[in-house]
Formats: sequence, structure tokens, C-alpha cells
Amino acid sequence: MRWWDIEPVLRLEADLFPDDAWSPGMFWSELAHARGPAATRHYVVAETGGRLVGYAGLAAVDRTGDVQTIAAARDHWGTGLGARLLTNLITAATAFECREVLLEVRVDNLRAQRLYERFGFEPIGIRKGYYQPGNVDALVMRLTDPAPPTSVGPRPASVSPSSVPAGPVQGTKTYG
Repeated sequence: MRWWDIEPVLRLEADLFPDDAWSPGMFWSELAHARGPAATRHYVVAETGGRLVGYAGLAAVDRTGDVQTIAAARDHWGTGLGARLLTNLITAATAFECREVLLEVRVDNLRAQRLYERFGFEPIGIRKGYYQPGNVDALVMRLTDPAPPTSVGPRPASVSPSSVPAGPVQGTKTYG
């Protein structure tokens, strides 16, 4: 993700998260920490046909990764784009030498929870009223000892090189 991606990211963010969308300043702040030798952030976007259809971001501090955001356009739900974005973040967490990756997901977002579970994330707690202004609880999930899903390691059988797309999803490319 680069500065010129912020405007289309904000449009997608407003569509997908109308009640708690990030502000332009939040994305600018994250991108300020995503470049150079002291980078602690990793942000990517996915495009198809010149249209931004997804984005994701990871923060890494003290060998702990934290999925800050992940989103796919509604017309790309079920295409594997979310899995590709999450794979990219897990690969980045490995590069940052993270021992674990954490995330928060709305308790009512079962589709996203199933995706995270397929990648080996496990529930570890609840944050009451985390999502505002709707006062919706967040399920906190953790992946220990992250490694890219295509590597050999302790991953559920449902996540294998054949189940996580190796290339672009329906003409979609991701770039950082």
C-alpha cells in the first residue's frame, strides 16, 4: 500500500465498515511506519482491472504481529482473496520474526472467524464493547509460531499449498 492507495482504500473501508471506518490519518500514520530499515508495519492492497478490491495490514512489535486490518470487496467474497491477503500478512510476520500473531474480529463476523481458524488462529479472549459506536464485542485470536501456510509445519489439513491460491485470484494481484 502506498499513499496513492489511501483514497480507494477509504472508499472500500466506508462501504465495508460504515460504523467504525478508519480515518485517512490512521492510514497515513500506519504507512509512515511501513518503509525503511526500522519499519514495523506491512500493508498491501489487491487490485483487479485497475480497481482496488482488498487491503490488509500488520503491525510488528517485540516479535508479536498484530493484524490491524484486512478487507475484501463484497464482490470478491468467496474468491480466496481474504486467504491470499492473510497469507501475505503471515509471511510478513515471519519476516519480522514474530513468535505469534494476534487479531481482533467482531463476534458477529463468523465468516472471518472461519477463515482465521483455517489458518490456525485460536480464540483467546473477548474485548467487551471493542467496536464503537456499535458497542460490539471483539473475539481476540492468536496464531502461535506463524509460518507461511505453504510451508511444512503445524497447520490444519485444510490449509495446504493446494487450498491457498499460489497466484492471483481471478486476475487479482497484491502488492506492498
